[in-house]
Amino acid sequence: MKIICIGRNYTKHIEELANEKPTSPVIFMKPDSAVLPKQQDFYIPDFSEDVHHEVEVLVKIKKVGKHINERFAHKYYDEVSLGIDFTARDLQSALKAKGLPWEKAKGFDGAAVIGKWFPKENFGDLNALDFKLLKNDEVAQEGNTSHMLWKIDELIAYVSTYFTLKKGDVIFTGTPEGVAKVNAEDRLKGYIQDQKVFDIKIK
Repeated sequence: MKIICIGRNYTKHIEELANEKPTSPVIFMKPDSAVLPKQQDFYIPDFSEDVHHEVEVLVKIKKVGKHINERFAHKYYDEVSLGIDFTARDLQSALKAKGLPWEKAKGFDGAAVIGKWFPKENFGDLNALDFKLLKNDEVAQEGNTSHMLWKIDELIAYVSTYFTLKKGDVIFTGTPEGVAKVNAEDRLKGYIQDQKVFDIKIK
């Protein structure tokens, strides 16, 4: 299982972090050990004082594919979900300043929340999908997939140019604006449209 993440896929998120707008999708990976086990709380790691939540729409690959044409990308996934790309922002900033890779800031244990999976047919047009993250029952992030720079099928085609996609691989498709620090005792709930997808506590 690979966890393939897309960075800088929403313009307002790019702006809030003062990043340069990319000309092609930004790809990074998380190891499978980053997946937060079901029913487990998220524990803020000792090595960071500024862990941020980044809520993202997820797709699960259902069969092997390489050099997938965008026209056929929809045939490679049947399920969608919502997740969190937890990011140790202080560590990431320090690594970026030195021109070093981000893995320590993005791939640590528990840094990938994967919510409940749903058939994609449940949600209609996946290119106009509302989703949100509630922090302590207040909206912290809210997005719509229509605002993606690169849509889901475009991402699958692009990623498969570099990496063979296999059954069970998960693609995190990018986060909208509103990323922010999490604190102990916070509670995070994720929704696609009106469907609750995950509910986790921060410790």
